[in-house]
Amino acid sequence: MNLSLLLAYMLAILLLLMTPGPVVALITGTAARHGYRRAFATVVGTNAASLVLIALAALMLTGLVSLNPLSLQVAGVLGSLFIGVIAWRGLRAATSATAHRPAAQGGLLKGFVVGISNPKDILFFAALFPQFIAITPDLSSSLITLALVWMAFDFAVLAFYVITVKRWLPGAHQQRLERISMLMLLLIALAGAFYNLRHLLL
Repeated sequence: MNLSLLLAYMLAILLLLMTPGPVVALITGTAARHGYRRAFATVVGTNAASLVLIALAALMLTGLVSLNPLSLQVAGVLGSLFIGVIAWRGLRAATSATAHRPAAQGGLLKGFVVGISNPKDILFFAALFPQFIAITPDLSSSLITLALVWMAFDFAVLAFYVITVKRWLPGAHQQRLERISMLMLLLIALAGAFYNLRHLLL
């Protein structure tokens, strides 16, 4: 095994996962409003989305699948719209002083859809992931190793966010964090929709 390449891969995914994005915004907002159970269900959903993206990357590396850039842009627009709807509903619930019952936020399905349409993860698995495939001489062993390392780091980093929000953030700060998280998610969705629509129209 190429240990230096493995360490580089670990560093790359750690930096990617620690950087705020739609998944982190959804996870922290869900943890602040709904607590551990729904937040970890959201983590499982985003992990499942990562497995799908890893599988697509593996199919592209073996030449079994060739993705059309146009289809990626259409998927990007649809994913951004879905993320925008989630963010808008979450923002309305977080800023409504009269909301007695918390609006459903996060969860397995929403985590999966946000994860599968996350521009950071799509770019990583399409462009950077293949650079680490020489981690072992065997393609199958490399893919399994890279997938397992990704899943372990992904779960650990997102679990860290959930535990930090619930254990070390006072209630008032949790509400503020929820609003900020949903606002960030909305801005990311708008930026993603604008970027993909611009490329579709060119």
